[in-house]
Amino acid sequence: MKRLKNIGIYILIIFSCGLFIFALSGDAKKLQLHEGTSQYFPVEVDFAGEKTPLQISDVRERFDRELLVNANLHSSTILILKRANRVFPIIEPILKTYGVPDDFKYLAVIESALTNAVSASGAKGVWQFMPETAKEKGMEINESVDERYHLVKSTEAACKYLLVAKQKFGNWTLAAASYNGGMNGVTSKILEQQVSDYYDLLLNDETSRYVFRILALKEIMKNPQLYGFNVSQQEMYENIPTKTIEIDSSITDLATFAKNQGINYKILKIHNPWLRDKKLINLGKKKYEIEIPTSGY
Repeated sequence: MKRLKNIGIYILIIFSCGLFIFALSGDAKKLQLHEGTSQYFPVEVDFAGEKTPLQISDVRERFDRELLVNANLHSSTILILKRANRVFPIIEPILKTYGVPDDFKYLAVIESALTNAVSASGAKGVWQFMPETAKEKGMEINESVDERYHLVKSTEAACKYLLVAKQKFGNWTLAAASYNGGMNGVTSKILEQQVSDYYDLLLNDETSRYVFRILALKEIMKNPQLYGFNVSQQEMYENIPTKTIEIDSSITDLATFAKNQGINYKILKIHNPWLRDKKLINLGKKKYEIEIPTSGY
């Protein structure tokens, strides 16, 4: 009887552990194990509330590819998870203010891994804007300033683009695809192929993978432990408190300016990456807001 009791306790412990793992995510009921593997695969996925038709074989296979690839990019994905703790709290309220779905923060993830990346084609910043598009959306770009590196202003510009794209295409999935393939590029494919759904379109390899990469990172970042990523809160990168200084004149030497603020040139540039030169030329008396860390630097 004692042995049976012990077996019963072991079974209860195993069952409880299983429940605990699935309780780690609100989407646990939507996850299942791939047969013969330890890889989880969502039963259902959606982008911005628009359901992905996983019952279509090529759609399921394309999503599976991106899920497997990103789940196995271990160091890269861990770094993304750490950065998201710092970047998402800035991006999320801006998306909400503009009425853009929260899922678009994962678009920023696949564009730049949440860094101020520079592409071979000249796109820059977390949202990877090309110069022409950035200027169209109101961002300043010159020798002293490049607001593609300004997280708040570039996020606002991305929202403006996405709202126009949503109005044009009628859904968020195609709006996301157009962020990669361009509005004109996606429109031409829709007209050529006489379909109006992203999942029905035959696109170039990059745009064809684009939304699936967003979906994959969304699933992994919402359920990191289920995909083997165990990053504690203590390991996350955090925002450093800052104060804002308003400047409406030129700064002839940013290193001297930084020293006068009690920091150094490096720290100034880390917190204001949109300042691209050693000085700030401001002949038009434009008002700029410069962030100065107050602690933790």
